Amino acid sequence: MICDGGGIPLAVRLTGGNRNDVTQLLPLVEAIPPVRGRRGRPRRRPDVLVADRGYDYDTYREALRRRGIRPLISRRGTRDSNQAVRWVVEQTLALLHQFRRLATRWERRTDIHHGLLTLATSIICWRRLPNRIRQEL
Repeated sequence: MICDGGGIPLAVRLTGGNRNDVTQLLPLVEAIPPVRGRRGRPRRRPDVLVADRGYDYDTYREALRRRGIRPLISRRGTRDSNQAVRWVVEQTLALLHQFRRLATRWERRTDIHHGLLTLATSIICWRRLPNRIRQEL
């Protein structure tokens, strides 16, 4: 899962439990939808990506730089300097685990589990919207 600074999930990928997280970094960055807001061309990707030590590979750092994203990834074997920023992702993961069907996977079919995951992220986004925006919708 990749989320913005406010804890709103931007993109989610479903993989097996024995897959390394870093293998899904670039597909998650590519899956971020365009951000609407100001006039002009919508921004496609974030400016900065904050991650923990598990994503500390020079090839992925360089791939992010080629896409115009500045990686803030702590080096392995050093003190973690991004811990104060990464709590937002941990909070969003905790919100996903409030849905019992996602905390423990009982479904054998991945399409059902992916549907429940998409529904849960939609509910999280809906709850994060301010009331004034919800009334306009």
